[in-house]
Amino acid sequence: MPAVSKGDGMRGLAVFISDIRNCKSKEAEIKRINKELANIRSKFKGDKALDGYSKKKYVCKLLFIFLLGHDIDFGHMEAVNLLSSNKYTEKQIGYLFISVLVNSNSELIRLINNAIKNDLASRNPTFMCLALHCIANVGSREMGEAFAADIPRILVAGDSMDSVKQSAALCLLRLYKASPDLVPMGEWTARVVHLLNDQHMGVVTAAVSLITCLCKKNPDDFKTCISLAVSRLSRIVSSASTDLQDYTYYFVPAPWLSVKLLRLLQCYPPPEDAAVKGRLVECLETVLNKAQEPPKSKKVQHSNAKNAILFETISLIIHYDSEPNLLVRACNQLGQFLQHRETNLRYLALESMCTLASSEFSHEAVKTHIDTVINALKTERDVSVRQRAADLLYAMCDRSNAKQIVSEMLRYLETADYAIREEIVLKVAILAEKYAVDYSWYVDTILNLIRIAGDYVSEEVWYRVLQIVTNRDDVQGYAAKTVFEALQAPACHENMVKVGGYILGEFGNLIAGDPRSSPPVQFSLLHSKFHLCSVATRALLLSTYIKFINLFPETKATIQGVLRAGSQLRNADVELQQRAVEYLTLSSVASTDVLATVLEEMPPFPERESSILAKLKRKKGPGAASALDDGRRDPSSSDINGGVEPTPSTVSTPSPSADLLGLRAAPPPAAPQAPSGAGNLLVDVSSDGPVAQPSLGPTPEEAFLSELEPPAPESPMALLADPAPVADPGPEDIGLPIPEADELLNKFVCKNNGVLFENQLLQIGVKSEFRQNLGRMYLFYGNKTSVQFQNFTPTVVHPGDLQTHLAVQTKRVAAQVDGGAQVQQVLNIECLRDFLMPPLLSVRFRYGGAPQSLTLKLPVTINKFFQPTEMAAQDFFQRWKQLSLPQQEAQKIFKANHPMDAEVTKAKLLGFGSALLDNVDPNPENFVGAGIIQTKALQVGCLLRLEPNAQAQMYRLTLRTSKESVSRHLCELLAQQF
Repeated sequence: MPAVSKGDGMRGLAVFISDIRNCKSKEAEIKRINKELANIRSKFKGDKALDGYSKKKYVCKLLFIFLLGHDIDFGHMEAVNLLSSNKYTEKQIGYLFISVLVNSNSELIRLINNAIKNDLASRNPTFMCLALHCIANVGSREMGEAFAADIPRILVAGDSMDSVKQSAALCLLRLYKASPDLVPMGEWTARVVHLLNDQHMGVVTAAVSLITCLCKKNPDDFKTCISLAVSRLSRIVSSASTDLQDYTYYFVPAPWLSVKLLRLLQCYPPPEDAAVKGRLVECLETVLNKAQEPPKSKKVQHSNAKNAILFETISLIIHYDSEPNLLVRACNQLGQFLQHRETNLRYLALESMCTLASSEFSHEAVKTHIDTVINALKTERDVSVRQRAADLLYAMCDRSNAKQIVSEMLRYLETADYAIREEIVLKVAILAEKYAVDYSWYVDTILNLIRIAGDYVSEEVWYRVLQIVTNRDDVQGYAAKTVFEALQAPACHENMVKVGGYILGEFGNLIAGDPRSSPPVQFSLLHSKFHLCSVATRALLLSTYIKFINLFPETKATIQGVLRAGSQLRNADVELQQRAVEYLTLSSVASTDVLATVLEEMPPFPERESSILAKLKRKKGPGAASALDDGRRDPSSSDINGGVEPTPSTVSTPSPSADLLGLRAAPPPAAPQAPSGAGNLLVDVSSDGPVAQPSLGPTPEEAFLSELEPPAPESPMALLADPAPVADPGPEDIGLPIPEADELLNKFVCKNNGVLFENQLLQIGVKSEFRQNLGRMYLFYGNKTSVQFQNFTPTVVHPGDLQTHLAVQTKRVAAQVDGGAQVQQVLNIECLRDFLMPPLLSVRFRYGGAPQSLTLKLPVTINKFFQPTEMAAQDFFQRWKQLSLPQQEAQKIFKANHPMDAEVTKAKLLGFGSALLDNVDPNPENFVGAGIIQTKALQVGCLLRLEPNAQAQMYRLTLRTSKESVSRHLCELLAQQF
């Protein structure tokens, strides 16, 4: 920048600022400002023309007054006039005033744009940079429309100065983030990528920031940047601190550029070219080697820059997850930071190791640091570091260390911060269930959880233990004995009373033979807690009492006396009163046989997904799913929950309700029976039906993510990297979809995982992920019988002209599916343009010699390619008005089919794909969303508004998009969810 001469000191501005600072009160300051404003106004309106210096001085004063918090309603024209000055300082002040005080709706915007165009065309690098800075600072859509086509040309022009290229790259990045649709990169793509080879490091740094943002939307267009980024990174990593003197920061060459290059590489899978991949691996090894070298400076800036590159390198190694040697080295390097004196480094090390623990290559290396992590959990002062330590213990847990980790987390729970207790409780419950060696240990663990942190044990946790005890005969007696002993404590948490009431009511007869736990003792113990409990718990205990009358007739008179008490029959709570009256009448009128039939033992619960893991994911947030899912296959696993291998006496033929999507151990050679039918079914945890709790075993999410090991693509490029497509049969070759196909499809509009279809022979599960216009879907076909399926042929069919709108590539599956086994099929999906009908899935096979066939609708709907878009209220309403044509809007008013719960509604809208915008609608009860439908041919912007009326139990849904068919279709899809 040109130096400012002494004559530009603006003494009048300095005196004014000094006067403001010397004011003794707010009133004095306002008086001085009003006096100055009057003076400036008179100067601007005077007959005498002001020179450039005076205009600059007065505009600066106005700017200073604005920064003090006062409104400025004049002086804009004088600032615009400064833009035409040939003096740098005057032009600079004009652009500064414009950037701060002129909005995009100003009447002066045309004059400003003309001045900016003149400066961009002037070829004066200083003036060009000022103009580019102003465009970036304002960043409005109007600015983008005016200059988006010119800036790429300036960026790649051969005669542009390096400083201009830097400014142009960052300005283009700002406009792209504000309005992606306005930046035309098609013809400039190759030349922008080539900027990575520029001699000027500043240009390269700015270009990397731009390319990183652009390639997230169009990865194929910028794929050539991989080799250039690796080449540039290699030159930086292998250089000495003296080679890049202008860009060396405390003996670390170009740390900011190195970090940006490493982040750019994380947008793509590992390089396919062997030479490029080898060079990149060499770079990563060099960074890890340099981390072991003694520091060249003791200053914190040196270690910060060095560690920034190291942690980004480790993130890239984790992202690739394909180099075992690098993963183990990264783990060992992070292990050295676990005891570092710097808290931030310990935090980052724990956070990175959480991700490393999910890799099969580095899991064992992470486990070697278990003692250090446990010590961090106990001794760290910072609660956030302790929370990361708990996350890492959860991630590194397997069957070999489950008891140690669970016991340490229970011990920590007694003194844990209140903010993370619920999360610790959920993790302990999940680990205890998943890795239980025997059920008695699991029961002990959950009861300890209730004893230590009862207030933080959610219903999902104690529901779960009741389900398991009910479904397992071998643990019922132990559970009854243990909970009876726990209830004898003087201070007993209400959740313990709930568990005790249920278990003793069902299985109290198993311990009634002991005089110390005779039926009267059990009743007396429970009833002593009755008056201290809430209404819900009292209702449960009344049900336990009537169960006791059936189990222990000798307690009938005592319990009837309790039920006859005025406090029960005339209870203010209608639920308790009704139960007391009905139970008293039932025990008095019904015969012994009728009573035994009505109050018989609860049957085993249906095998459904445990909602504990889903609750933990909701608590951690959507971005934490990968940290919670265990992506490893434990080679030592041999049973549904890590127990001993099944024996002939414990293995049975699968029942029709068996789940083949959870982990099933291969039967031992001596007992080649089919797997046990006590499995888990995938269900929607946010569905409106009651959530039943499953038996002990991995949840379906863990079965999908942990045991089946579908490859997890990290970029949209990987979603299409699949050979061997299977040709589509014609629509005439398949039958019509089954009658419930639409209902099954509707369940997947707002979710990606679950059971698509199930009957007594076959179960079909789905796990899918979508990014931009690409998607990958995993279909799991489970044989629920003990008979092999022959000629098993699943195919995907495109009805009508769907093939021109949606491309689906499939991989062949085995033609034989053994009894009790499952096979996996991978589908790669690309949305070419918007579509209305989903593809069809036809499954044909022979079972016992008889041909079987069914046709389903594949859960691929247009909203799967939604990209959430955040925008301010002003931008939303402006865009809403632009989409005001009748054909652009679809509206539907309909009756609520499910309970109107705000949180459930929010979850469904997020699952539908749109971003929810807060503080946009004047009515806080309404929901407002925005997003972009990504297709290969075009992008369709979408705005939605959902207005619930709780009193009338109705909704009004309004969608506006730039395409009529999309508006109608999205409106129909979303309305069916409520």
